[in-house]
Amino acid sequence: MVERPSVAGADRRDGKSAAAFRTISEVAGELEVPQHVLRFWETRFSQIRPLKRGGGRRYYRPDDVALLRRIRTLLYTNGYTIKGVQKLLREGAAGAASGDGAGSGAAPRAGAKGALAPGPRAEVEAALAELRAVRDLLKRAP
Repeated sequence: MVERPSVAGADRRDGKSAAAFRTISEVAGELEVPQHVLRFWETRFSQIRPLKRGGGRRYYRPDDVALLRRIRTLLYTNGYTIKGVQKLLREGAAGAASGDGAGSGAAPRAGAKGALAPGPRAEVEAALAELRAVRDLLKRAP
């Protein structure tokens, strides 16, 4: 596999400059996500606004690609939910949170203690207790 350059202005693997617009297939390949995921993210994140030409063909600006990369990192690497990333983007903290998670105002990761509000946390804990009880019953079944 060809290693991607880490410098923003470096020559790209596809021969395009860093400022060039990208098609959905190019962006999907670069981010290693299916094209339908990018289309879905467009419905969930109003900040993603690719340029659409005839026939609905999408062209992503460099800023769109950077935002998509941040969203991918927050979702897949940092463990945020869609709603969590939406909140970060609304608060403008996604740039700080996409690094090491130490940015100010960054919400806790989905798997971290305190990630849920007390009400939903109690519901989840009750559901887990019920699932554990069912698991124990199934273990004892003949």
